[in-house]
Amino acid sequence: MSVVVIGDALIDELRDDSGVREFVGGAALNVAVGLTRLGVRATLLAILGDDEPASRVRHYLDDYGVGLIATPSLHGTARAVSTRTGGGEPTYEFNEAAQRRRIRFGDAERAAMTDADLVVVSCFAFDDAEQTADLAAAVAAVGASVAVDPNPRTGMLHDKAEFVRGFERLAAGAALVKVGEDDAALLYGERLDALRARLIDLGARAVLATEGAAGATIEADGTVVTRPVSNLPGRVVDTMGAGDAAFAATIAALVTDEPSGADYWRAVLQAAMDAAAATCRFEGALLRTPSALVAVDPDTVGT
Repeated sequence: MSVVVIGDALIDELRDDSGVREFVGGAALNVAVGLTRLGVRATLLAILGDDEPASRVRHYLDDYGVGLIATPSLHGTARAVSTRTGGGEPTYEFNEAAQRRRIRFGDAERAAMTDADLVVVSCFAFDDAEQTADLAAAVAAVGASVAVDPNPRTGMLHDKAEFVRGFERLAAGAALVKVGEDDAALLYGERLDALRARLIDLGARAVLATEGAAGATIEADGTVVTRPVSNLPGRVVDTMGAGDAAFAATIAALVTDEPSGADYWRAVLQAAMDAAAATCRFEGALLRTPSALVAVDPDTVGT
């Protein structure tokens, strides 16, 4: 099975009381890499500059066997700076490349989408109406089945109303839509369960609604299943990437097996929660599974 993932690839710069660290990241990149770690071939469509950070991104994707079709960026490679001090909520800043991202959909991109079993869109510039129209046209032209995670970020959001319109254009009829508590509050100013119902009414065939430490819910085929975050050994080190891990695990299940009732969705959600919990036991957003914690001293996990 193969998946094309469309969205962001960037350098995550983490600043906290212990210093500064950098990771290759981006929600779409995290999902693409996560899929390969779960045995699904993935190709990433993203923007990259002609600079040293882009080389790091390319090497990282090569290491995990992720294909790349890059749109050249005139503003260099995207960067997100996360500052976490004093135990408070992190603050984020995005450079010009992240704020002005623009993915093209030419022959190579459309060919990759044609060959894929699923096209995944994560952290896309839905408030760029022209770019969203290009994406929708490319999806329609190849008849692709779609999964969407809006993943709006305040520092990259220019027009909330336009973002919602663009997101809902892709979400209507999507095979899977992932949304979280923050998405519901930022984009709609409403509760997550209300947004989940809205997306089902729009025609999304399945909705994965993540609630952080409270776990997640999947609604699909008239069935609603809920699971808490899995209780795994070790302490939570970093929640970055947990949602991407849950999304990747759900996508992997969709392209591997045909959805078939409540028991199927319970198993899918359990795998998603396992991946999210395991990923949180390590710093960075690389998808992990519970097997990464086997025979490891829980007190040293993530150190």
